Amino acid sequence: MLVLAQLAGLFALLSMLAIGGGAGIIPEMQRAVVDVHHWMTGPQFLAIFALSRAAPGPGSLIAMLVGQQAAGLPGALVAAVAMFGPSSLLAYLAARFWLRGAAGEGWRGRVQRALAPVAVGLTLAAGIALMRGTEHGLIAWGFSALAAAVLTLTELNPGVMALAGAAVFLAAALLR
Repeated sequence: MLVLAQLAGLFALLSMLAIGGGAGIIPEMQRAVVDVHHWMTGPQFLAIFALSRAAPGPGSLIAMLVGQQAAGLPGALVAAVAMFGPSSLLAYLAARFWLRGAAGEGWRGRVQRALAPVAVGLTLAAGIALMRGTEHGLIAWGFSALAAAVLTLTELNPGVMALAGAAVFLAAALLR
């Protein structure tokens, strides 16, 4: 029962911090899940992160996988409700308020411009936290930097980059 309460508290808080999407909360989620609660190891977290990104649907579904690892099916359900409930309610209320104001109000534009770099910074922090969780050394960091540069400087579909990464991984595994 304590684990379910811990899951609810963690994901309700993370839900409210997920500005710009779920990627921004990955570093704190990883810290809480791996270092604080010890529900899984760093490599296990990285594996479920990859699974959550490969599966269709929102990337925040990782919360359900963490909940399942920590407390089975009840944990998955508690984590899902805690992850999506508070932020959904806040988004609904904020949209009602936001849409009532005049479109040309200056403060709305300033708020939108201020939140954009916050979302980008949180996403960058998520990438760095995930890279720290790998145990592959400088080669993995190099490939990550290369992928980031290619995706930033070109209009290449990220799916193509994912397939290229899978091909490199498969080739390396076959050469061992």
